[in-house]
Amino acid sequence: MPDPVTAPDEIVARRLLKQAEWCERLGSSLYATLLRHAANDVHAGGPCFSVLNDHYDDAPDSALALRFLGAVHRLVLQGEAPQLARCYPSAGGDSNCDDLWRRFRNVVELHKAVIRELIVRPVQTNEVGRCAALLGGFLEVARQTRLPLRLLEVGAAAGLILRWDQYRYEAGDEGWGDPRSPVCMKGVFAGQHPHFGAPVRVIERRGCDASPIDPTTEEGRLILQSYVWPDQLKRFRHLAAAIDVARHVPANVDQANAPDWLETALADGVSGVATVVYHSIVWQYLSNGDRARFERVMAAAGTAATHNKPLAWLRFEPGEDLAEVRLQLWPGGKDRLLARSGFHGKPVHWLGNEG
Repeated sequence: MPDPVTAPDEIVARRLLKQAEWCERLGSSLYATLLRHAANDVHAGGPCFSVLNDHYDDAPDSALALRFLGAVHRLVLQGEAPQLARCYPSAGGDSNCDDLWRRFRNVVELHKAVIRELIVRPVQTNEVGRCAALLGGFLEVARQTRLPLRLLEVGAAAGLILRWDQYRYEAGDEGWGDPRSPVCMKGVFAGQHPHFGAPVRVIERRGCDASPIDPTTEEGRLILQSYVWPDQLKRFRHLAAAIDVARHVPANVDQANAPDWLETALADGVSGVATVVYHSIVWQYLSNGDRARFERVMAAAGTAATHNKPLAWLRFEPGEDLAEVRLQLWPGGKDRLLARSGFHGKPVHWLGNEG
């Protein structure tokens, strides 16, 4: 809960400014600029405050700023904000356009009601770039167990990361994955990279999400695109290519509460298969109670794991300045830090070869 002595406009403005700092660090000067102006507009009681004032007591980790920007971006992508589209590279515009803030503010003023409806939706990025950071974890499980993989993704959104093995990853003259894949990630590893020699066979792809998305529909594509930052076109290209892969590689994503779904999925181990439970930037969106239950379910399943029914817990979640990729593999259950990575998956500082 917010500090009761802090005014709502101050709470909202601080959250916008905090996200502005992260957008600047992660390479989106467009969003950093807009959020700083929006914070001033909130203090001034402008249209941004009219849209955001009811959300001052939202959970701090609920990404209010990104939900707000995603709502406006959706309007741009739908053709409802042609003047602002001229400033959004995702819509063919130039981020160095004149009057960026004025155009943005006018859209918020004109579409207040629609933005209020859209802003309650959770952020659903399904960031394909994170596959590069997770890759080493999957390869490590395959290498150590020498078994096919059963993938269980929590917070899977549209399930694009469930197709990680259908993408290509390259580091210098080496690579892993089908060279013909439309999704190719080059130059993402800073220094060392995972051992690319481990063969991988995925025999099951399942996930859960509070609000699953079908990426093969127009609505699903629009939702995913709206949360990609408009001046980061490489992410848009990866997303479009991953959606194309999804049309040919099936994966089931159930609408379910994470610990409930996980408990059912792990009720019986599968002989001769390594089960990999994983998630990326999901932990902050779970309640304290759900996190505790999740950990209990994993601990119980880990205790029951055998060498013929191994269990892995792979996660990509925030560290201090970078995301951390951690892996626990049962039997044993030792927690290992495999990599540090940018929050969108680049650069990946691979550490796993040291373990």
